[in-house]
Amino acid sequence: MEKKITDPWAWGKNTNSVQAVEVTNVSGTLYCSGQVAIDAAGIPSAADMRSQLIQTIANLEQLISEAGYECKNIVRLNVFTTSVQEFFSTCMDVYVPFIKKHGIEQAATLLEVKALFATLSIELEATAVR
Repeated sequence: MEKKITDPWAWGKNTNSVQAVEVTNVSGTLYCSGQVAIDAAGIPSAADMRSQLIQTIANLEQLISEAGYECKNIVRLNVFTTSVQEFFSTCMDVYVPFIKKHGIEQAATLLEVKALFATLSIELEATAVR
């Protein structure tokens, strides 16, 4: 698998994402459903957004690993949140280290939505390749 990153604007270096990712010579693609802070028993978290993001990332890492892929090969990562303002004010110290830990260079979309399932406030939707 080979990746080519395209990010023509200087401000792109500050967004924790890139504008485009071209992937060639792929041997597999994993389309992950949106991952949220639901525990192994299927109980959704009622914790604050930051705590939910920590569990959501752990769930995403587990899913990608168990599917035989690596987080470093996430090429698309969409963030759905009930509050973009809260995401930026309370979650960047969790989100950015996750991206950097795996060396992820992903195309990304951040969307504020009216509501998520139950008491959830954050959801991550990823595509990974190998």
